[in-house]
Amino acid sequence: MRKVIITEFISADGVAEVEKLTGVAWNAEMDRFKEEELADSGAMLLGRVTFEIFAGSWPSETGDFANRFNALPKYVATTTLTKFDWKPAEKLEGPLPEAVRKLKQGAGGNIYVHGSISVAQQLLYHGLVDRIRLLSYPIAVGQGKPFFVPGEQQKFELISAVPFSNGVVALEYEPG
Repeated sequence: MRKVIITEFISADGVAEVEKLTGVAWNAEMDRFKEEELADSGAMLLGRVTFEIFAGSWPSETGDFANRFNALPKYVATTTLTKFDWKPAEKLEGPLPEAVRKLKQGAGGNIYVHGSISVAQQLLYHGLVDRIRLLSYPIAVGQGKPFFVPGEQQKFELISAVPFSNGVVALEYEPG
């Protein structure tokens, strides 16, 4: 059975808006973290906004990582998007929980949810997440879209915590 793995960049105070995570230089340790994710990926599950952002930039990227990332099947949770120029991509049909349950039963390796906060939150709520991988930045931004839904309690088991030389900590959790 395929696993659904959420991967997010977050602030120390839990905000998952990557554009607010400034002042930390990307480094080789972060490259390795993302390379490991890509090696484990069989597909991407994205919300409409993240899909459109990625589709606006990734197809023009070059190199081995970009080639492999671009080639992954992409499943898009959307009610409005009908055209998918960044291929291979397809719209998830039906309610998100049922569509993801079907995807998990399929073949093709693990399914990574990049960004796509509202999709990630729905999957967590419905118990469809197998792992959460976070790159936690050493910055508190004070406001923004939280990764976890305020007021919703969830329990997680820590799988690993690896500090990087730039202050970022790679955290991996399994939902409890």
